[in-house]
This record gives sequence, structure tokens and C-alpha cells, in this order.
Amino acid sequence: MMSFCSTRSVAFLVLCSTIHVGYAFVGVSSKCNNNNLFAANQEIIPGESCTGEKIAVVGATGYIGRAVVRESVRRGYPTTAVMRDTSKVKNFQKYFDGSELRQFDVTEGFLSNPDKDGGLFQLADNKLFQDGNVDVVVCCLASRTGTKKDSFAIDYQASLDVAKAAKAAGARRFVLLSAYCVLSAERQDPYALQFQYAKLKLENEIKLLCDENKIDFVSVRPTAFFKSVSGQLEVVNSGAPFVYFDLDGNGKCARCNPISEPDLASALIDQIADDSHKNSIWNLGGPDEQGYSMREQGAMIHGILKKDGEPKLLGVPIGIFDVIINGLQWAADTFQSEKLDDAAELGRIGKYYAVEDMLTTNESEKYGKTTLRQHYEYIAENGQEYDPYTTVFGNAKAKAEFQKQKQEQ
Repeated sequence: MMSFCSTRSVAFLVLCSTIHVGYAFVGVSSKCNNNNLFAANQEIIPGESCTGEKIAVVGATGYIGRAVVRESVRRGYPTTAVMRDTSKVKNFQKYFDGSELRQFDVTEGFLSNPDKDGGLFQLADNKLFQDGNVDVVVCCLASRTGTKKDSFAIDYQASLDVAKAAKAAGARRFVLLSAYCVLSAERQDPYALQFQYAKLKLENEIKLLCDENKIDFVSVRPTAFFKSVSGQLEVVNSGAPFVYFDLDGNGKCARCNPISEPDLASALIDQIADDSHKNSIWNLGGPDEQGYSMREQGAMIHGILKKDGEPKLLGVPIGIFDVIINGLQWAADTFQSEKLDDAAELGRIGKYYAVEDMLTTNESEKYGKTTLRQHYEYIAENGQEYDPYTTVFGNAKAKAEFQKQKQEQ
């Protein structure tokens, strides 16, 4: 959903439950219906259907954004990948083959309301979308830190500006990558996080934006990505224990049914042709029936790596978060430090994902073909990408060495 963390010394302690790593995807070509819209009675086929409309993906260089671009192109959609810096594409070129690149910084406040009627104003040479040149916008923007300032600037304001620009350009649908955990902000849980409130505020304003029937929306809330739970593979391979957070002193820990990045990208692109979630929110997890606890994941990795003996599992008392969070918040309040306040919020983020189940139980909220076991088997054989913004355990060198070992076997 987002990436953590700006202060690495704090990140290791407070974000061990939100480890993010890369996932490889190999697509198959798909035929696209070149008619502008499906016939009313045409069957929607998940993972296949294509209307032939013009698609723009905003936040295209993000972890999910680039998978969405690749899936959109694979289906046959004319796809524009919008990003702040097109030079970043050289590191992930395979994801952008067949798409048109558009450099545009959506964080610069490119919209304003200069007239009394609240009409949108965009300079002609600074329009995010030219009138009539986009049919559906898929927004994958997410703050990198999850702190209050960052979340309300990116998850809320920049994303809302994109939705307004999409409507102004005549797009018919806005597809939003949100997060399952926004449920906490909806329930007004006392431990709800700032980025959850930012995304909830965005969803509520998009509903109002779409009220005039000029544009509709779908908000997709995934539970977790595979990269969120697979960062310890190299750690276990080295002989070190798999770390989880013990919630009750008896080994209880959070469960989740994460979804693979290609499956999530497919679900997002499905929303272009599929009206079943029109003007609604779709909670979404992967295909695993009951999900897996962190302990079960540790044991699974142990078995897949063919390690001897019993799995090494290290349960860290969940109370460690309270010590860290309270200490940081006291210091932030005492010294009026925004940086320390942000660090305390990072601690709350870490605790949240250690405590809360990211688990969908309704069959209509499960999607995809790739199970978590299949993912672990794949990365155990082929290695995985290192992402400096999302990987807490391990480092680029460790992942590169693991991958090299596998290639030499």
C-alpha cells in the first residue's frame, strides 16, 4: 500500500512486520476488443476482458503501478504511464514496453479553483490529461512514509487532484488503489493511522465528485502484497530465525491472505470493463482460503528452503512497540519535533500490521491464481528484487548473493 521508512534505525525495530520485496511477473498476450466499449451483453472474463479504451496509469513507477502498466499493455489497452521522472523507467524497462510515457508531477498542485463556481483551472500547457484523450484513469499513488504530512499530500490531495483532472478531461471512470486497512479509519478505531484517514477522506470526496454521473469510480482495497510478507526468506536461508510479533505470550500472531502483484494488477484492470463494483469499494485478498499466520509463514519458508530440523521462530513481545512509540511521542511533544512525531507514527504503523489481520473471508473478496506458497517456492528458486524503500530485513547485497547462488546451482 505504501512504503516505509525514513529513519532506518527506527524502521528495523518498528516495521519488522511490514517487509516488502519484489515479485517477478511473466505475462501472456491477450486479444483486445478494439470497439470503444463492450456490447451490453458481452461476457466479462477476469484477467482477459479489454474494451479498447485509452487508459492512463498515475503513479506508474510505484511497485503496483508498474505492474498495472504491464497488465494494461498485455490486455491490449492503449496505455499512458504517468510518472514524476521518466528516467526511472530504465531500471524497470520491461514493465513499460508498449506504453507511452508521460512525465508529470502531480504533487505540485497543478489544479486550482479560480472562479466563484469552483471550475477547474489548468494551464493549457500543463494539463495532466488532454480533453478527450483518456477514458479510464487508474490511480496508484501512495505516500512512501505514511506520516501525516506525506499521507495527506499524496494519498489524499494529489490523488484527488488526479480524479478531478480525469473528470475534467472527460474520463468515464476513476479506479483507485486504496488499502484494506482503511476499514480502521471507517470504524474510527483509536489506533487508526494517519494514512488510513487520508485515504478514507479521498474515497469520500471521490464519491461526491462522481455524484453528477459524469464519471464513476471503483476503489480497490487489497489486504497486503506478497512483498509485504516475504522479506525474511534470505534471513531464514542464512540460518537465522524467522521473526514474528507475539500478541499474547503464547505465539498468537496476525494472519493475512496477501495477493500477488500481477493478480492485483489484473483485478485493477478488470475494473475498466467490469461494472459489478461501479461506485463502490472492493476489499480484495489473494486466493488462499484461510490465509496464513506469521508463524505458519515462517514454517512454510523453512520447509520450502529444505532446512534441517524444526523451524526457527523468534517471537518478539508486541509490548516492545508501546515502549518505542511512547518514548518517541514523549520526545516529539517535549521538543515540538515533527521528525520525532513522524517516527512515532511509523511505530504505530509497525504495530498496526503486527496486530491486525489483513484477511478477507468472503469468497467475492478473493482474487487471483497465485497462492502464497507458490510465491515462496518461486522466490526460493529465483530470488527476489530488492527495494530500498520497502525491504527491512536483508539488504541489496544479501538478495543479490542469494540470487547468484541459485543461478549457480
